[in-house]
Amino acid sequence: MPTWIGGSLSNLIILNLRSNRFSGSICSTICQLKKIQILDLFNNDMSGTILRCISNFTAMTEKGNLTITYNYTIYDSEALPTEHRPYIDKELVKWKGKEFEYKNTLGLVKSIDFSSNMLTGEIPEEVTALQELVSLNLSRNNLTASIPATIGQLKSLDVLDLSRNQLIGEIPTSLSEIDRLSTLDLSYNNLSGKIPRGTQLQSFNTSTYEGNSALCGLPLLKKCLGDGGKEATNTYSHENNIQPDENDMWFYISIALGFLVGFWGVCGTLVLNNAWRRSYFQFLNKMKDWLYVTTLINMAKIRRGLQS
Repeated sequence: MPTWIGGSLSNLIILNLRSNRFSGSICSTICQLKKIQILDLFNNDMSGTILRCISNFTAMTEKGNLTITYNYTIYDSEALPTEHRPYIDKELVKWKGKEFEYKNTLGLVKSIDFSSNMLTGEIPEEVTALQELVSLNLSRNNLTASIPATIGQLKSLDVLDLSRNQLIGEIPTSLSEIDRLSTLDLSYNNLSGKIPRGTQLQSFNTSTYEGNSALCGLPLLKKCLGDGGKEATNTYSHENNIQPDENDMWFYISIALGFLVGFWGVCGTLVLNNAWRRSYFQFLNKMKDWLYVTTLINMAKIRRGLQS
């Protein structure tokens, strides 16, 4: 990788060197690129460690404009400036496995992609100072040690891919504090312990954590020791055995209450209220007479029909 990049191109905003054959370590002069917003070294043969001076990428710590705009001057035939015009930059950016062209929002894309190289050592804690970083891809390297405990400081992070390294230790609890995180891949490392509880981390597929045999907890099916899984199952079964008895008891109580309310609601009213009682029995007498007369008329019609 050319060592002159940092010194000669200090105003560089986008550096895309993906899919080449650059080898050797990442040169320290790259840390002079304070305005860099997109740094892409994907699929090279870079070795060595990730530089701690990565925190010098000032543009990745500050909120930017929507666009990346340059002003240029048009000169006449006598080399005199005649007009100043703005130019809005655009760039093809690999995002979540697909390539997109960014222009009107290119200024908001702040990304580091060192994936598919041969980098070793740890992930420097200094990377967590880049608080406006939206994508960090360090996958397919030989990184070791643990994930920085302060990874949760990257509040703007939308994509985090640390898969296929040799990372060890537990997943930092601060990772669950990144509520914008929509893509996470920690698969095929040597991570261990319980996946921190948080709506964000439990919402990802199990493929996010696969290849880490010592990991446990949701969304994985493997339960952690001390979760009380067995006890919870026994308690649930015991409650299931008790529940039908309680249901039967309340069923019989409701029948008895219904009968008492219905019976005394009708009969009690007739016993206590003379006017209602007389009206009720008069109604019964009228109904009896109506049924008697209706029956006689219908029988007479049937007889006449049979005789004719």
